[in-house]
Parts: sequence; structure tokens; C-alpha cells
Amino acid sequence: MGKLIYSGITSLDGYTVDASGSFDWAAPAEEVHGFVNDLERPIGTYLYGRRMYEVMGWWETVETDDEPDVIRDFADIWRAADKVVYSSTLAGPVTERTRVERAFDADAVKRMKDAATSDLGIGGPHLAAAAIRAGLVDEYQQFLTPIIVGGGTRYLPDDVRVDLELVDERRFARGVVFVRYRAR
Repeated sequence: MGKLIYSGITSLDGYTVDASGSFDWAAPAEEVHGFVNDLERPIGTYLYGRRMYEVMGWWETVETDDEPDVIRDFADIWRAADKVVYSSTLAGPVTERTRVERAFDADAVKRMKDAATSDLGIGGPHLAAAAIRAGLVDEYQQFLTPIIVGGGTRYLPDDVRVDLELVDERRFARGVVFVRYRAR
């Protein structure tokens, strides 16, 4: 059985993108990116909403020859994983190892977790909110960036309560703090 892990880089006030839709403030330094790579290595399947899939699709085609090792490493990790995209508007997948589901089905995700031999990652705050409300998220990994953006898309939904246990934390240069919680 695999764990469903929700991981994201956020502002200190809990946003994944600011009010204008930008997340340029969230670009991880090499040290953080290497740490992210190690967290992502055990992920066998990514579950994405359409917007997150469109952002992450960059990793499919990026030319890594002139990129730092952490970029090449993450591209390899991402390309090796399966992807499930939840979208009612996407015509079809544009990346390898990808399938499109028209609607989020909590029971189907539960079956995926039960059958998985590796962990699953969920990306995109709207899709993650549905999984959180359904009680499917086992672990929360958040990278707090030292910026307050004052609005945008929230990392966590407002209308749910989940009791958590802190299982890891780490501080990085430039003030980024990683926290990992397990759902109780």
C-alpha cells in the first residue's frame, strides 16, 4: 500500500501562487531542489489537476544538457513516474506515462493507494483539497518560503480539519523551512 503525499512550496501566509497567479518567488535554490528530488524519488504516480499538470509538463520536454545536476535529476524522476490528470477539459495527455480522468473519484484513488507498491504524490491545491476532504492524504510536506504574498491560491482548504503529527523539519539557507506532517 502506498501513501498519498501532498507536497508544495508556499509563501509564509500559505499560498501556492500569488493573486496575479505568479509563483516566481517559489523557485527553489539548488540545496532545496536537491532535497525535493530525494523526497520525490519514491513517488511512483503523480495525481494532478489540469493546471498543475500543465505546469509540470515542462519537465517532459526540457533539454537538460546545459542544466544543473538537480534539474537533470528531477526531470528523470518526473519522467519515470506515472501521471493521472483529473480534468474535464483536457483533450488528452501530452506527456508519456499519463492518463486523463474526467472527474476525481475518491474510491478509485483509495483503490490506487491500496494497490500501489510505491507512494503517490498529489499536486495542485484544488485537487489536493478534494483528497483532503475525502480523508485520503496521508502526509503533508510543505516548504515555507520567506515571503508574504497577501492572497492567491491557498495551499490548504479552509473547510476541513485534519489532526497532524510533526515527523520532520529542516531549515535551509535563505530562510526556507521544510515541515512534514503525518495525518493521525
